Amino acid sequence: MESQHKKSHLEDVAKIRWLQQFFKGKFIDDLTRDVIAKVGELKLKETSPATANRLLALIRAILRKAALDWEWIDRPPVIKLYREAKRRVRYLTPEQANALLRELPEHLADMVRFSLATGLRQANVTGLEWSQVDIARRVAWIHGDQAKAGKPIHVTLNATAVEMLTKQIGKHPKVVFTFKGKPVVEVNTKAWRKALQRAGIENFRWHDLRHTWASWLTQQGVPLNVIQEMGAWESADMVRRYAHLAPEQFSQHAQVVDVLLNGTFSAQQ
Repeated sequence: MESQHKKSHLEDVAKIRWLQQFFKGKFIDDLTRDVIAKVGELKLKETSPATANRLLALIRAILRKAALDWEWIDRPPVIKLYREAKRRVRYLTPEQANALLRELPEHLADMVRFSLATGLRQANVTGLEWSQVDIARRVAWIHGDQAKAGKPIHVTLNATAVEMLTKQIGKHPKVVFTFKGKPVVEVNTKAWRKALQRAGIENFRWHDLRHTWASWLTQQGVPLNVIQEMGAWESADMVRRYAHLAPEQFSQHAQVVDVLLNGTFSAQQ
């Protein structure tokens, strides 16, 4: 495939599989702007504008190849992307998180607990294998080709994470999280959406579990640079979105100047 050397190759394959339900049996020149827009709207109902845009960008790239390189069509259709919010931080309170956990089926509740305990992205949780886990040493690792930033991620396992992993032992020889003996591939299911409704939680995506993890750490005084390292964010800008959640932490640092100024004034008096 054209994208086989891309870091996101497996993600592209997954997107194409999802698209098959709409494009299977169609000729390439049947994929008009209106047809693609309808698919984009369907994707937007189950995910964020950013994720929907990545799907649309893949379609656009393929159709451009078809027109400019392969000459299968005369010209690619114009595909408009959705407006993306610059800084979206949606997180749950501990009370909301526990309400959601009570409403989820057991296999999803285990995955949510593990996600909240580690801050790992959805793909890294669903794709986690036993070869990446060392319960005795309380560590796990995500390989570079599995990480969004392309760099390996070291995961320190707290007691909750270890408990969730231990609970999965013996269910599958390779993959950690399963349902009825098979690896969990999709988490944005009817069970997930119904649980959110019953818990009274609106406008919340699975990826917001990662925001929740980072928000909780920030509120408990963990420095942003430490959160960046733990969460494997490539840039500090990605973590600064949580800065407003740590007013007490910043207040303590700001008081350093009070000490210096008071000391200076006292010495001059």
